[in-house]
Amino acid sequence: MNLTTCLKKMELVGVLAFATVDHNGAPQIRNISAIHYEPDALYFFTARGKNFCRELEEDGRVQILCYTKYKEMIRLSGRARAVEASRQIYWRDKIFEEQPYLANVYPGDTRDIGIVFCIDQGDVEYFNLGVNPIFREIYPLGNATIQEKGYVITDRCIGCGTCQAKCPQRCITAGAPYQIQQEHCLHCGSCLENCPANAIERRG
Repeated sequence: MNLTTCLKKMELVGVLAFATVDHNGAPQIRNISAIHYEPDALYFFTARGKNFCRELEEDGRVQILCYTKYKEMIRLSGRARAVEASRQIYWRDKIFEEQPYLANVYPGDTRDIGIVFCIDQGDVEYFNLGVNPIFREIYPLGNATIQEKGYVITDRCIGCGTCQAKCPQRCITAGAPYQIQQEHCLHCGSCLENCPANAIERRG
């Protein structure tokens, strides 16, 4: 798996859930399909009068989620920015060309009410529950820095094996200290809760 494959899977899913935060701090989620994909960016269209647009302009932070029929979850976390004015029509027309249904929603010059945003910095997390053991990885979009997540076993480990026995995915291997196979970790926290030596720390 890699970033390119994740973006292609998102494109094939088509309708993505976009999460933002409104001016009261409340979460908001919309399904968006007016999207164009580049190898290293997403461009999407909305109307300037929508609350969604206001939230993007005021804050910019957004998470995008899709779920495939193969039990794959792909989540993009980043910051959306309005495309520069000189390129708005170019990207808008490209999106309308690729998504013909939009001509029914915004016929003719009514599409002028729209604005195109771009996400070209962030991270894309891939999480597959359909394989055993589960598989997860995270990939940078642009030159974003990846924020590590999950759990790590520190040098306080006493080698008792309790964490290994309590791991649902059996992804902890013996050692000094024991090691978590991060690509198979559920991030459930069972190891942390059951460690008698308090040797496990949460990251991120």
